[in-house]
Amino acid sequence: MEFRTIREDEFDAFELALSNAFGEVEAAEHDVASDRLSIEFDRTFGAFDDGRIVGCAALYTFSSVTVGGGTVGTAGVTWVGVLPTHRRRGILTELMRCMLDQADERGEPIATLLASEGQIYGKFGFGLAVPGQSFDVALDRVRWAPGTRSEGRTRLMTHEEARPHLRAVYERFASSRPGAVLPTDRQYAWIFSGIAKPEEKELVAVHEDEHGVPDAYALYRIKHRWPRGLPSNTLTVHQVVACTPEGSASIWRFLFDIDLVSRVKTWGLALDDPLTWQMAEPRALRATFDDILYVRPIDMAAALSARGYMEDGRLVIAVRDDFRPENTGTYELIVEGGKGSCSPTDAEPEIACTVHVVGGTYFGGVSWGTLARAGRLEERVKGAVERADAMFRSNVAPWPIIHF
Repeated sequence: MEFRTIREDEFDAFELALSNAFGEVEAAEHDVASDRLSIEFDRTFGAFDDGRIVGCAALYTFSSVTVGGGTVGTAGVTWVGVLPTHRRRGILTELMRCMLDQADERGEPIATLLASEGQIYGKFGFGLAVPGQSFDVALDRVRWAPGTRSEGRTRLMTHEEARPHLRAVYERFASSRPGAVLPTDRQYAWIFSGIAKPEEKELVAVHEDEHGVPDAYALYRIKHRWPRGLPSNTLTVHQVVACTPEGSASIWRFLFDIDLVSRVKTWGLALDDPLTWQMAEPRALRATFDDILYVRPIDMAAALSARGYMEDGRLVIAVRDDFRPENTGTYELIVEGGKGSCSPTDAEPEIACTVHVVGGTYFGGVSWGTLARAGRLEERVKGAVERADAMFRSNVAPWPIIHF
C-alpha cells in the first residue's frame, strides 16, 4: 500500500474512488466541478493499492477565528473515504497520520472537521467542539414575536452580482464568531460559486438595511413537488448569515414567505441563532440537535497560545494524546490581558484529561464543567474547573459558518 498526495492527472480517479466510498457509482458532475475549484493537490492524499486509489483524504488551508477575535492556522479535514473492499486495514489511520504530520510541519496548531459519523474521529483525537441545531420549519405555525422588526429590502441576485456583497457580510459576521472559517480568496470563489445539482439550482438573496448596506444573505435551493397538482415545494437553506437582528428577521421572513413552498429546512446553525427568539412559537422551527465541528489540537502549546481568553489566570493541565504521543505531557497556561502563553511544565497538574477535552473546549462551545460532569476529565485541584471555564468561555456560540 502506498500513501501520498495525488497528482493533478489523478484527480478523476480520486473523485471516482471517493464517490465509490460513499456508495455512488460515479462522481456527480456538479461535485467534480465544485471540487476542482477548491482542491489543494499538495494536501490531497490517496491510498494506492497496486496503483489504484482505494482511500481518500484531504485538507483545506485556512484560519479560524478564536475567542476574542484572534485567528489560528487550521487544517480543515475533508473528503475522507475508504472503499468498502479495503475497510479495517488501517488505511484511514495512516491517511490521518499523513495529514496531521503535514499540518504540524506547516505550523498549523489545530485541525477541524465536520464528521459523517462522529465516532469515527474520536480515536484520532478529535473532540466535539461546536454543537448546533437544524430547523425543519412548519410554515403554517410560524408567528413572529412582538417587537421583531423587519427593515430594508431583500434582493435576488446572480452569484456574480452577489459575490462581493456575500463576502462583505461573511467577513463582518465572522470577525467576532469563534470557530468561524476565514477562507482564502480561492475558497471564497468556491463557497460562492453556486455550483449545484442541475435540478436544484442555488438562488441568492441579499438583504440591505435602511441605508442600503448589505447585512444578511441566504443561499438556498427549491425542490419542486406537485402531488396531485398541489404545490408542496421544499426550500433548503444552504447558508444563511445575518449581522443584525433586523437582518436576521428580514432574511428569514423572506424565505418563509416564498410562494408555493410548504417546507423550509436548514442544517448546522449556531445554537444562539436569533431566529429561535424571534418566533412567538419556537416549536414551529422543529429544531434538532447537531454535532457540527470537531477540533483536534496538533501542537498543544501552540494551540493554547494562539487562542484568546475572557479572563486572565493560570492553569496547569495534564494531557494524554494516544494518537500523537508527542503531545502527551503537562502544560502551563498563563493568560495576561486576554492573551495566552502555554508551554510544557513539571508543575503538578490541576486538571487531567485527554486531547479530546482540549479540542472540545477550544472555541468555548463546550465548558470544562460540562465535560467534568460527563466524566471526561479529572479535577485534581478544587476550583480548577471553575477557573478554566472563566478563562475559556465565549460570549457567543461558536460556529464555522461554512460546511467543508
